[in-house]
Amino acid sequence: LICVVEHFVFINIFPFLQVVEKDVDPETTLLTYLRRKSLSNEIALMYCFSHHTANACLFPICALHHVAVTTVEGIGNTKSRLHPAQERIAKSHGSQCGFCTPGIVMSMYTLLRNNPEPHMEDIEDAFQGNIHRDQTYYISLECAIFFSEQFLFPQDMNCCGRVANGTGCCRSGRENTMFQPLDPTQEPIFPPELMVSFNKQQKQMCFKGERVMWIQPTTLSELVALKSQYPNAKLVVGNTEVGIEMRLKNLLYPVIIAPAWIPEMNAVQHTETGVTIGAACTLKSVEEVMRKAVSDLPPYKTEIFQAVLEQLRWFAGPQIRNVAVSDFGGDLCGVKAFPHTLLPFFIYLLLMSLCSTEGRRTVTMDEKFFTGYRKTIVKPEEILLSVEIPYSKKGEYFSAFKQASRREDDIAIVTCGMRVLFKDGTSQVEEIKLSYGGMAPTTILALKTCKELTGRGWNDKLLQDACRLLSGEMDLSPSAPGGMVDFRRTLTLSFFFKFYLTVLQKLSKSGTVKCLLFSHQCFHPLSSQPCVLLQEVPKGQAVEDMVGRPLVHVSASKQASGEAVYCDDIPHYENELYLTLVTSTKAHAKILSVDTSEAQSVPGFVCFVSAKDVPGSNVTGIANDETVFAKDVVTCVGHIIGAVLADTQEHSRRAAKAVKIKYEELKPIVTIQEAIEKQSFFKDIKRINKGDVKKGFEESDHILEGEMYLGGQEHFYLETHCTLAVPKGEDGEMELFVSTQNPMKTQEFAANALGVPSNRVVVRVKRMGGGFGGKETRSTILTSVVAVAAFKTGRAVRCMLDRDEDMLISGGRHPFLGRYKVGFMKNGRVKSLEVSYYSNGGNSVDLSHGVMDRALLHLDNSYNIPNVSSVGIVCKTNLPSNTAFRGFGGPQGMMIAECWMSDLARKCGLPPEEVRKLNLYHEGDTTHFNQKLEGFTLRRCWDECLSSSSYHARKKLIEEFNKQNRWKKRGMSIIPTKFGISFTVPFLNQVCKCHLIAAYQLFTFVPQVASRALGVPTSKIYISETSTNTVPNTSPTAASVSADINGMAVYNACQTILKRLEPIKQSNPKGSWEDWVSCLYLIPDVGYNFEKNEGKPFSYFSYGVACSEVEIDCLTGDHKNIRTDIVMDVGTSLNPAIDIGQIEGAFVQGIGLFTMEELRYSPEGNLYTRGPGMYKIPAFGDIPTEFYVSLLRDCPNSKAVYSSKAVGEPPLFLSASVFYAIKDAIYSARKDSGLTEAFRLDSPATPERIRNACVDIFTKMVTAPALTICSLASLPHGECAWKSQGPGAGIRAGWGGCVPARKYLCTVSPTFNPFHSLSVVHGTKALTAFPDAPDYHLSENHYLW
Repeated sequence: LICVVEHFVFINIFPFLQVVEKDVDPETTLLTYLRRKSLSNEIALMYCFSHHTANACLFPICALHHVAVTTVEGIGNTKSRLHPAQERIAKSHGSQCGFCTPGIVMSMYTLLRNNPEPHMEDIEDAFQGNIHRDQTYYISLECAIFFSEQFLFPQDMNCCGRVANGTGCCRSGRENTMFQPLDPTQEPIFPPELMVSFNKQQKQMCFKGERVMWIQPTTLSELVALKSQYPNAKLVVGNTEVGIEMRLKNLLYPVIIAPAWIPEMNAVQHTETGVTIGAACTLKSVEEVMRKAVSDLPPYKTEIFQAVLEQLRWFAGPQIRNVAVSDFGGDLCGVKAFPHTLLPFFIYLLLMSLCSTEGRRTVTMDEKFFTGYRKTIVKPEEILLSVEIPYSKKGEYFSAFKQASRREDDIAIVTCGMRVLFKDGTSQVEEIKLSYGGMAPTTILALKTCKELTGRGWNDKLLQDACRLLSGEMDLSPSAPGGMVDFRRTLTLSFFFKFYLTVLQKLSKSGTVKCLLFSHQCFHPLSSQPCVLLQEVPKGQAVEDMVGRPLVHVSASKQASGEAVYCDDIPHYENELYLTLVTSTKAHAKILSVDTSEAQSVPGFVCFVSAKDVPGSNVTGIANDETVFAKDVVTCVGHIIGAVLADTQEHSRRAAKAVKIKYEELKPIVTIQEAIEKQSFFKDIKRINKGDVKKGFEESDHILEGEMYLGGQEHFYLETHCTLAVPKGEDGEMELFVSTQNPMKTQEFAANALGVPSNRVVVRVKRMGGGFGGKETRSTILTSVVAVAAFKTGRAVRCMLDRDEDMLISGGRHPFLGRYKVGFMKNGRVKSLEVSYYSNGGNSVDLSHGVMDRALLHLDNSYNIPNVSSVGIVCKTNLPSNTAFRGFGGPQGMMIAECWMSDLARKCGLPPEEVRKLNLYHEGDTTHFNQKLEGFTLRRCWDECLSSSSYHARKKLIEEFNKQNRWKKRGMSIIPTKFGISFTVPFLNQVCKCHLIAAYQLFTFVPQVASRALGVPTSKIYISETSTNTVPNTSPTAASVSADINGMAVYNACQTILKRLEPIKQSNPKGSWEDWVSCLYLIPDVGYNFEKNEGKPFSYFSYGVACSEVEIDCLTGDHKNIRTDIVMDVGTSLNPAIDIGQIEGAFVQGIGLFTMEELRYSPEGNLYTRGPGMYKIPAFGDIPTEFYVSLLRDCPNSKAVYSSKAVGEPPLFLSASVFYAIKDAIYSARKDSGLTEAFRLDSPATPERIRNACVDIFTKMVTAPALTICSLASLPHGECAWKSQGPGAGIRAGWGGCVPARKYLCTVSPTFNPFHSLSVVHGTKALTAFPDAPDYHLSENHYLW
């Protein structure tokens, strides 16, 4: 039945011509192929005259036969000419680390190929699938604006209007003077040879790899025959799901059938009853069909089409939509996109045409269609040909809703489709269907609710009954997979309420009923309006003097063209090996055995490396409390046990997965709460005390107590950890190409593992694709492993971690728990503070103590607190060691300060901005760590931000908006920051480190000269090689003067070093050489003693203020950032363009920290949120619609070069203004529910936390009865120790938390919700008490979850 007609792939890759690849492996993706060709993985695909972006990491090379692929190198380069898209990104400061820049360029390029004059909405949609991490999205949008129709024809924007007056436009001539114009006629044409083959009859193709066979039929009969022969074969078009399953879930599909060329499966037909769409049609084509139908047909016929378009806008990015098939097609014919994202929209609507060798049949999707998770009534040998989406009728209304952690490109938490049909001319329900995804393993229908509502009038009574019925029918177990039980159940009611109001308004427009308008619609994107105010260059500054000017990044053009070389771009060495780590799957366990026998059978396998192969010391880490390889015990999931080396990356991955490890599990400690309970702490608990705290509390009018939890954050640098180790073959020399922020520690740790002096190891860092602290120390865990592997094999070894590996292994920002007690006066003046900080350090110390030190030093944020008692404790847990992250503990310390500051303002009944300003420091004040504030510009920043943001005028508008809207609320907050500049780890406060590696050719006597001059043994001196990048302008070794020249140069250099060392040696005469040189370049006058609370921990401070306004959807917990104004003191900026980029980038990263990015762990220590599919960082749609950044003028800093200030970390905390604006909006929502007291809102403010905090009738309907717990011994005889307090009252354990139950008695209240059960865990056995068994005794070993 299978005819192997062709076994090669014919592709056009620009800038190359025809590429013919034979014997292609179906498991090879375009990314892997391009990396082998040393090309960028940012691509555009050309299908005849159509241009599409696609993800190279998912697209199979087999699917590219007769396709033209354009890489970023193919559209322009620095040697000849940059493409206008590349030029604009480069010259407009749109590239910083540059790793994400080619992706932005190709998204822009593809958009311009299809539409040379796009609207701003088109630009924002094109960028939807791209992400930044080190710079703001605004810069990319600004670059693209130059191509937009609004820029070219600005009458539709905020134009100056001078054209009408004959005086010229404000943008006149700008296009020609700044950038080269876009000329579509100069773009590459579609390859003629592919155009000719496009009209020819295609032939069936078959590719056989080592494990997978790929078959691409061209006719329906071939496809049917193949599916009959291989009923379990997967059908793949875009590979957006199967590729992920095979890559990340270790699934194997031996046979893959690609039906992309089947005409019947790509056809679109308009019939009398609806639109029939082929099952292989991509989401992009579905979107185009729906959009045309909406424009051509009467509105009443396109209710369903409009709902589809609304949801497709938030479904993935264009790179996915361009190749992924529609979800209803994917689920049913094996062509998968994402489960249950679109399916609920079509329940009871779809007619599906199926085909097999037995013939064709049509089935309707109803409640019997799904038989289980990813199981349907479709037979294995059947193929879904097409799906008919019907037109809606008069009197029929349809809505679809989706809630996710991020609006753009995210998998739904809960999704639903709702349809109602009314009897002609009435508001009486004739038929209603409600379907939900995310509430069960399959899409489910609320059959009981629908039955009860049929025949009823569309009124408030129907709404009340529907919510009551849904709260019972859409139930979830407390231990339901995915968690967020209350949130998900609340969403089912909120969605119906939105549907109810939507239909009510439509009925009102038709004259059927009358109703008031409600603000309940979903958020819609608004075009961004960035504004940047730079500093002026002083008059008289020389043109050649570039300090203070917005100089373009020196590598911007190379980054925009894909020419910039990152670690993994380095060409492969001969006989190079690839390494894949073998890591622990247990958080805490003993290693019983490691079996590599199965791995050895994988093709290309070379060897397995473990602790026994380490030639030096297996002990490593900042505190020497880590190992290169785990030997006997693992202490976290992701702990490196060994590594597999193979000839290719694919083979090493397969072999690593084949390594079998047996464990004896031990009890893990995962959370801060567990660590506190078990007193699992690292030593060196720090305290800062000032004044008389007890007296301060006695003098206070009010005392407030509380706590706040801040979750961690993944660095998510775009370039993951990468190392290339090249052994040099003599004296143990090793060259390491590493993506690291810390070459010194990388060198030191690798040398320690290799058992050689540090001067035998050379570390090279060309550039990094982001770091943010994550590559300061944690990069060493990979580098040491790769170095040991290179030493063992004597061959070059490369390893670049995948995203899920990187997230699992490397740790991130420290989660914090802050407990506070604050005393204050009636006017809001703070008198006394007692605070305890707990951080989750993970399984090793790393930099956790330094992070905690900075948190304690920033516990005041910007406020003068006369009496302070503070303690900082680092918890030891069984998670990967957390480490440095932008802000280094400062944001956590300041965030808790703003928490109690916000709550005390509410307690006083005063505006928060007034209370904050009242407590701000003044010039000359002393901090709680006794450092005097000099050059204190924060109050200037505060006043300028209040003025530039029109704070008070907008606050009145917000109050009016909130009065008029019940389900949409707005909030605003202004937040200051005072960030100390220096390392809190003392040894890092140095300009550079003295490495005694003399780079001269006289290898024998030069070390002798240096040895005598310095008084150190020659073993401490090593000559690596001569290199012009370390010793320029060298004289030739000729004329017999080499000894004189080089010897005297070394002698003079040694005398300079000795002169610098003299005061250090005098202060520590018994010290070693290493002790002296480690102190040689410490920054002067910086140091602090925690025990005495004296010293100067910071060289100076950077200041800033941000004001943010947000709008929340009280029904879903969604929010949008409306506007942000920032005033930042950066001294006299060295490069204002780069500083602005840093400010905006840090702010957006902070938005992720405080509102979106959430790391979720299982009780066993497994990271649930691994990879970009589950962990979401801010996207283009998450930035403020209006964003204004200005640099404070006339504020030079005498402590740094050219009066500048550090700017990388300080702005991050300003994004807390978004968090407290959200909290301000929640206060307004709670006020409408009669709740005015302070409430706890932990960080990040996710949709779940926002929705649950907006207490209303819907949350009360789904919240389980809370329980008051007390000791049995403390109660009179005969009373119940555990009583139901009704919905929403009392206390409840957090997600994954538990409360010990020492001999408690439970009595279930008569009002106990019959849809809830009381779950009690006894060891590993789950017990359940239901209402019909109201009394249940809990023994000492029981726990309440």
